[in-house]
Amino acid sequence: MIGVADTCFLIDWARFSQRDLLFELFELVLVPEQVLAEVRSESTLLWLSRQLGRRRLRLFTPLPRQLEEAYRIVRASYAIHGLRRLDLPEALCLVVGREHGYMVLTENRGALMVREVLPELSDVVVWRALEVLRELLLRQHVSARSEEEVRALFRRYEEETLHIFPRDELEAVVEEVLRSARGRGARGAEA
Repeated sequence: MIGVADTCFLIDWARFSQRDLLFELFELVLVPEQVLAEVRSESTLLWLSRQLGRRRLRLFTPLPRQLEEAYRIVRASYAIHGLRRLDLPEALCLVVGREHGYMVLTENRGALMVREVLPELSDVVVWRALEVLRELLLRQHVSARSEEEVRALFRRYEEETLHIFPRDELEAVVEEVLRSARGRGARGAEA
């Protein structure tokens, strides 16, 4: 899989002690230059530069037509009542994700909401850290044999990044992971 990440996702993810697990799911994560320009934290910049050097992250300059489309999406987010506003980097990620079928990585609620309002973005897949961690568990890139181990991964992320997951969404993800683990256990017992 290839992802395209915005600033808020990268800043949070860089604080996570198990941040390199991201590359268990993604062979490459693209970073618009507008995203990099927003990062101020030395530790985040250090992690990003290391991953750029390892070719796990790739910096890219958006094309003029991509910028134009992103600005249109930003304007739409400001014009639609009740929609969380998007900034240019998040909108760029949505445009590039749509064009190439890449996974968009963000913590911006507006990026999730705008897909429901703008039909041309409805097929864009957007993951937050919650979904990334879920996939790491479902695909067994992180070993968790019990409910406590599953919850410990999410708790660790929250404590290290200071990003608190919405409780109802977290509970749904934990239940999904546990159901999957029980299913694997039942299939293993049949074999």
